[in-house]
Amino acid sequence: MPDTPTTTAPTTVTARRPARSPMAPPRSFHWSRRVFLTLLTAFVLLPVYVMVSSSLKPLQDVSGKFRWLPSGLTIRPYIDIWSTIPLARYFTNSLVVAGAATAGSVVIAVFAAYAVSRYSFRGKRVFTVTVLSTQMFPGILFLLPLFLLYVNIGNTTGIALFGSRGGLILTYLTFTLPFSIWMLIGYFDSVPKDLDEAALVDGCGPLGALFRVVVPAAIPGIVAVAVYAFMTAWGEVLFASVMTNDTTRTLAVGLQGYSTLNDVYWNQIMAASLVVSVPVVAGFLLLQRYLVAGLTAGAVK
Repeated sequence: MPDTPTTTAPTTVTARRPARSPMAPPRSFHWSRRVFLTLLTAFVLLPVYVMVSSSLKPLQDVSGKFRWLPSGLTIRPYIDIWSTIPLARYFTNSLVVAGAATAGSVVIAVFAAYAVSRYSFRGKRVFTVTVLSTQMFPGILFLLPLFLLYVNIGNTTGIALFGSRGGLILTYLTFTLPFSIWMLIGYFDSVPKDLDEAALVDGCGPLGALFRVVVPAAIPGIVAVAVYAFMTAWGEVLFASVMTNDTTRTLAVGLQGYSTLNDVYWNQIMAASLVVSVPVVAGFLLLQRYLVAGLTAGAVK
């Protein structure tokens, strides 16, 4: 008897959703997180909107009852900010002081941190602890001693530190240097010492090994130190209000000039704040990846 072919019914494969992991968070968690992040973003962007909108309003729309929607837009505040106070001079003073304080902090911190990281000397531990302990004191404790020191130096030697850019730069170095040294010590410790030894074998001296090998490998940490020093010097108010005069005043103090006995030019304050913030924010965004890499790499050895 001949074999009869047998037919089998085609099997259909139905796609199944992957089983939900028992450790996965519930759906309500994801929605609550989205709602929270949305509210947080709105809370952060709300002051930015108020600043931008106020800078484009006439003074009567800002000084009186606040209006969310301006009655008319004008760029007049961005023109008047340069004549109401000497904003350009204050901007130049801030750039000079913050730039010099940043350069001084980076150069001194590189040499100091490299010495502590690579060499053993008497008092090394005491030096490290002392550098770190200076960050425990509030800055206002140094205001009166530095003021008296600068005045006495000026009266004795004729070197004008009080009311000068140089005195303010030295003041900011006392704040930025300790943290810069301490941070670069941790970052240089994460750079293998074999690189130094290989450079020495190739004929480099200690300084050659530092600048040709260690510094290129430590660029993210150095950028992080530079950003920290610049931001500290750029936005400082207390010492800048005491250690400067009308000629050497910085932006952090000079913006108070928009407030007079009769009026407060809120629209010009907002416009000036935006103008002086753009270069700093732009530079921070450009160096953000180096800053994050420097802050994280120095903590992992």
